[in-house]
Amino acid sequence: MAEERLQKILARAGLGSRRACEEFIAQGRVTVNGRVAKLGDKADPAKDDIRLDGQRIKPPETPVYIALYKPRFVLSTTESQDGRKTVRDLVPVPERIFPVGRLDLESEGLMLLTNDGDLANRLTHPRYGHEKEYRVLVAKRPDPSQLEAWRHGIVLEDGTRTRPAEVWVERTQGKGAWLRVILKEGKKRQIREMCRLTGLPVVRLVRIRIGPLRLEGLKPGEWRHLTPEEVQALKQGKRPSRSRRRSRR
Repeated sequence: MAEERLQKILARAGLGSRRACEEFIAQGRVTVNGRVAKLGDKADPAKDDIRLDGQRIKPPETPVYIALYKPRFVLSTTESQDGRKTVRDLVPVPERIFPVGRLDLESEGLMLLTNDGDLANRLTHPRYGHEKEYRVLVAKRPDPSQLEAWRHGIVLEDGTRTRPAEVWVERTQGKGAWLRVILKEGKKRQIREMCRLTGLPVVRLVRIRIGPLRLEGLKPGEWRHLTPEEVQALKQGKRPSRSRRRSRR
């Protein structure tokens, strides 16, 4: 087997996305034949001794793709430092899998868990612009100017501007409203920050779609394996049919 970049080898072994594996290398946690690796290094997994935190990496496993409905107050990680439940605790499969992207502690909804580092890289890298769709219950009914701010992009406290979002009122509820939001980026706690900066307190936040993959049919804590058709659609970056998308209003 020819030499490949280390992050690609680590990702294919199910250790995380390529970006996550680059972090492992940058942190000095990866060795090749006893020497600490650096970014840009290559190796041959068939003959080189490649280790992460002293543990030799295993050959690539059969790819696994799982859709999970993450409940509120479950961590979007594979390990917990304080005993709190993680998404990995909810999916008792023998393979080493990791979540693709995150949902914050108070949020719920669709998460993808896999050992396919290449797919994880495609779904999380900003240049691919994969859509994520959310239902957001806010405590106040938004006025047109607040929705327009979302559609034009909002300057966050760190000085960056969000990309334009698709947003519309799905229905009202009491003094508040359910919003439908479609993003093509994933800044940390982005929707909650956009809500805060436009004066719309969040009551509930549910992710219902990642690219063409939908939450439908799952209840909080439930999970299922993806169908071959769903995996192919994710790899090809297919968009959902327009009939399943609502126009803005």
